[in-house]
Amino acid sequence: MPKKFFGKIKPFFKSLCLLVLVLVLSLGSADSALAARSGGRIGGGSFRTSPAPTRTYAPPGGGGYGYGGGYGYGGGGIGFPFLLPFLGFGGFGSLFTILVFIAIANFLVKAVRGSGAEGELASVDPTRASVARVQVGLLADARELQTELNQLAHSADTATAEGRAELLQEASLALLRHPEYWVYGAAEAQQTAIASAEAKFNQYALGERSKFAEETLSNYNNQLRESPKALTSASGDLSTEVRDGGGEYILVTLVVGALNRLELPAINDTDDLRQALRQIGSVGSDRLLAVEVLWTPQAEGDTLTTNDILAYYPNLKLV
Repeated sequence: MPKKFFGKIKPFFKSLCLLVLVLVLSLGSADSALAARSGGRIGGGSFRTSPAPTRTYAPPGGGGYGYGGGYGYGGGGIGFPFLLPFLGFGGFGSLFTILVFIAIANFLVKAVRGSGAEGELASVDPTRASVARVQVGLLADARELQTELNQLAHSADTATAEGRAELLQEASLALLRHPEYWVYGAAEAQQTAIASAEAKFNQYALGERSKFAEETLSNYNNQLRESPKALTSASGDLSTEVRDGGGEYILVTLVVGALNRLELPAINDTDDLRQALRQIGSVGSDRLLAVEVLWTPQAEGDTLTTNDILAYYPNLKLV
């Protein structure tokens, strides 16, 4: 009798187990959807840059300073006859001698400045570049930071080198203004040939963007895109949930491509993180090739939990 009974309910039991499994998977998927992380993105730039210009000095008129052209015997250069007034010969008078002395002194000053500029330009190697990344994890109480980043996304000029340099500086300053909320940090920089720098930059940027379920606010090369659920407006208002501390963390990433060498300290404490932010934020428009500022969460109601930090940002260190 018991065997017959269990034989009858066995199909029902299997169906019940299958139903429970489906419910568990469905609830798990729904929970993942509820925990989706939105993201914001600001940036632009290009690694296709022409070599830095070189500067050479050519005397006016193409003449040299000798017996060629200019002043002296037979239209010669600035030679011994021209300098005879200094020795008391030539009869040009003291006033003319003073004028000649001033002209020569002026030429020597310009020559020295010109050689200094050439040395400075020579130190810029247009074939080498650095790709750097700085990440900061802050407590979600730093709601002013989200407001600043949202406003930057609406106002930043990401189509020009000067605008991108200003964006990088403002984003770095926004992070530097909130050290009391810093929890995590990371920084790294790699030097490479200009030909392979773009691939490394894209690797950093795409790696961070892939962690977003959706980019709800984006301003890339002055192309502004905003999702209807974006946690932003012209005034930078925040949702009730974020104001009440519903989210746990805000994660901001700065990715930079720059000419020449850019070094960043290893992050072990807040002093290291502060130094890294200052160094990456000080890259000028003459060196900056490309920049991306990425942050999560961005949309209303989204949160970034401790488990998210551990799962998606294992490189971060406590500061």
